[in-house]
Amino acid sequence: MAAPALAPVTRQVGGRAAPAPVPSGPECGQPLAAAVAELPVLDASGRRVLFGALFRERRAVVVFVRHFLCYICKEYVEDLAKIPRSFLQEANVTLIVIGQSSYHHIEPFCKLTGYSHEIYVDPEREIYKRLGMKRGEEIASSGKSPHIKSNILSGSIWSLWRAVTGPLFDFQGDPAQQGGTLVLGPGNSIHFIHRDRNRLDHKPINSVLQLVGVQPVDFTGRPSVIHV
Repeated sequence: MAAPALAPVTRQVGGRAAPAPVPSGPECGQPLAAAVAELPVLDASGRRVLFGALFRERRAVVVFVRHFLCYICKEYVEDLAKIPRSFLQEANVTLIVIGQSSYHHIEPFCKLTGYSHEIYVDPEREIYKRLGMKRGEEIASSGKSPHIKSNILSGSIWSLWRAVTGPLFDFQGDPAQQGGTLVLGPGNSIHFIHRDRNRLDHKPINSVLQLVGVQPVDFTGRPSVIHV
């Protein structure tokens, strides 16, 4: 049986409901292969969960990151952590991060980034591979990310320091693996997919939130200006 289509999301604009932009792309509306949905991910305790079960009954933004020592991933997830749970609940959307390390690294990574939404790992990178996530760096201009604060020198030094001082000297995943962002569910429909071409090619978070009708978040940290 075909997975249910993504219902149009509405937002309040000028006191009336207005449709949010509909996710698009070459795979929009296509079903996720059952073989991929049945692959397991692991939670922070090592418990196996079927990938498809994460969005079977709900709409989900699923962000695949490179590896947990990547300073770019760290700073991107730090901003994902700033999304209020109430914003997601209002739109009936869940946020899920998937890494490719051992599950032992999940809890330290969450403490480091302040991330408290759902998170799992795919240590064998089977789901990354089946979804066509790129391995290696494609030379392409990705523009300046609003989520990355460190430069390559300071960021790389900090990543190396975390590797050296951690309980296990590893990269917490394959350093060559790129990530991506999907909007999935309810059911196995793919409503949006973006595969990162390189480490800086992640989708700006607010553009993803707009796709699912979640109100934008101010990631600048600047106080709001109140006009009187």
